[in-house]
Amino acid sequence: QVQLVESGGGLVQAGGSLRLSCAASGRTFSWYAMGWFRQAPGKEREFVAGISWSGGNTYYADSVKGRFTISRDNAKNTVYLQMNSLKPEDTAVYYCAATYGSTWRLESINYWGKGTLVTVSS
Repeated sequence: QVQLVESGGGLVQAGGSLRLSCAASGRTFSWYAMGWFRQAPGKEREFVAGISWSGGNTYYADSVKGRFTISRDNAKNTVYLQMNSLKPEDTAVYYCAATYGSTWRLESINYWGKGTLVTVSS
């Protein structure tokens, strides 16, 4: 079993930065691929970024590529999302996710965090 708890959300002005953290509990954290999804009001949950168990491969949605960076520290059982150059359209609840699968489709996710709210003001 894996439990995921997000932190670091908040209110930021457009152009600013935030770093989200996801703390995982469980004995197999290093073997999961980890990622972030987000869901804005009235919209479907969408993939944002993912990272392989080794940290050697990262994946980003086109909408955040070049602005967001995902990383993980397996010794601390933590995954991060550094968000720079934030835009109002980045406003959403951000969810940490873990999977044994090889895709980032919603149905492939094995564990979800409860989410942390990011609000970007203009």
